[in-house]
Amino acid sequence: MSGSYPDRIKQLPIYDGRFDAYKLEAKGGDVLFASYPAGTVIPDHTHATDNYGVITKGELILSMNGDVQRFGIGDWYYVPANTEHAASFEEDTDEIEFWFQAKDKEKSL
Repeated sequence: MSGSYPDRIKQLPIYDGRFDAYKLEAKGGDVLFASYPAGTVIPDHTHATDNYGVITKGELILSMNGDVQRFGIGDWYYVPANTEHAASFEEDTDEIEFWFQAKDKEKSL
């Protein structure tokens, strides 16, 4: 796995998914230190987590709700739970992703 993360981050467990990431488990969610090689394409998908991310190297091209946005270094993005989206990367990209368990709206009423 590549990426420009510090050695301490590289000692975290490897995320078992469709992209390379180091995984830091947290109560109520996970933090992923993800690396995407240039040319990576992640097709339309959904997940049950609310995802926030910040780009630390490169650029994310995010397609969601018929809109395509580009996020560069220092930019934050948000993908709500159960929202169909796709991602692509034209250059080597690193990001920190926060995957929060979606709150049950009925419980919060």
